[in-house]
Amino acid sequence: MADDHTTQAFGIYGSRLASLNPTPTLDKIANEGMIFDNCYVTNSICTPSRATILTGQYSQANGVLDLEGVLPTENQYLPAEIKKLGYQTALIGKYHLSSKPNFDYYNVLTAHGEQGTYFDPVLTETGMNFALENDPKFEGKKYEGHSSDVITDISIDWLKNKRDKSKPFMLMYQFKAPHDNFEYAPRYKDYLNDTYIPEPASLYHNGNNGSVATRGANDSLINVIGSSVSRRNTIRSMGMTMWDKSSIKDSNPEFNPSQKLYDFISDKEYTHETYQEYLKRYLRCVKGVDDNVARMIQFLKDEGLYDNTIIVYTGDQGFMLGEHDYIDKRWMYEESMRMPFFVRYPKLIQPGSRTDAIINNADFAPTLIELAGGNPPEQMQGHSFESILKTAKEPEGWQQSTYYRYWMHMAHKHANPAHFGIRTKRYKLIFFYGKYWVDTKDMKATWNKESWGNSFEMDTPAAWEFYDLKVDPNEMNNAYNELEYAETITDLKKQLIAKRKELNEEDGDKFPHIQKVIDAHWND
Repeated sequence: MADDHTTQAFGIYGSRLASLNPTPTLDKIANEGMIFDNCYVTNSICTPSRATILTGQYSQANGVLDLEGVLPTENQYLPAEIKKLGYQTALIGKYHLSSKPNFDYYNVLTAHGEQGTYFDPVLTETGMNFALENDPKFEGKKYEGHSSDVITDISIDWLKNKRDKSKPFMLMYQFKAPHDNFEYAPRYKDYLNDTYIPEPASLYHNGNNGSVATRGANDSLINVIGSSVSRRNTIRSMGMTMWDKSSIKDSNPEFNPSQKLYDFISDKEYTHETYQEYLKRYLRCVKGVDDNVARMIQFLKDEGLYDNTIIVYTGDQGFMLGEHDYIDKRWMYEESMRMPFFVRYPKLIQPGSRTDAIINNADFAPTLIELAGGNPPEQMQGHSFESILKTAKEPEGWQQSTYYRYWMHMAHKHANPAHFGIRTKRYKLIFFYGKYWVDTKDMKATWNKESWGNSFEMDTPAAWEFYDLKVDPNEMNNAYNELEYAETITDLKKQLIAKRKELNEEDGDKFPHIQKVIDAHWND
């Protein structure tokens, strides 16, 4: 699993970047197995997504709503169940869940808010005291080199020298890359250097995407909501950090932007230059992931393990690469919500197979447990798609939609309003309710007021958005008020009510300040 590796940055998903051939190794693995075209995250932010993957539960059920959530060791159900089946378990690389991992072996990034650093990262290994960097009892070891190389070295070393070779294994091999600030290994400094990176049209012209919830009345909030590539967002944009001298020193030491980028060129030129540099840094990090996966694959082949190992690749969510002039993730928009996901296992899966069945990250754990010969525990809310892997067909009664909820609200200067919604194969319905999950108007309420860059107390307008993805795959037209879709939207709202009830994702008595907004605007 990589961090923020979005479907646009692959060849297999046919995006505008596919012609750049950014992932030849990963594409080859994918084409030797099954590719999922409709895999979605349930909450597009690192910690909640990782909690969902380990628990098979949605955010409200597992208790990890946002980046400050902690997943108790005993609630890490996936490794616990896999261990019961006789597997030795290991977790290496990015973890980001604060509690001690429930794995036989772990060696995970614990410094810098558990993000780790791109260069010379500090990791905490089994046998050391597990604590985070600000804890006096913190123990860690610094490794020299780029994190993608280091994480691969440690993973191969565990497979070769530390595991019990009499047992089957489950290794979760998890990169920091390509999380921002996109610090790539120096060997990639010339990669794509003279290449034009195709740009999304919505970077410059966003059509009828969004609503009063994302733009404000009369566009009064467009400079605040949603971090941007362009200068649009005056609080957080890609250029603010990317053209910063210290950022350049870390990310691209040889880059020397002219002064005109700061002061003199037009907005369109600035956006173009910023996007080109942003994507090149991002794709250089992706290249490092792809090349390290190639090292891992070669090791598995050399050890005779390649065809007898279920290989799964995914990201922890999607990522906006300039679409709608957005960066980062968090949104329910397609590029942020959609996850790369493919599985190779020739004993079970027909090479070259592909499915449009809807799955999400709550379904990963039940599926892996079944593939290992077990039965998912009752507390898991996800559904195993083992039969889809075997047959390339959706079983009768398979889910026809997926639920999404972003809880944080106006966080880290990315400033995404809280929202939830439902996506079917054709339609997407989103409700922005615009409040933090803690009632900041309650004088007795407590929350982390020291957390960086948050505007939790800022309520934003409530609004609905609806997209017909068959005719509008790029989500350029919010068709919520178009009469031809009235019946469809009514039906989707009924489905949304049912999903929220089924998944314990309702607000009700738990979050009455949010329920009040839902009640007031449900029939807008």
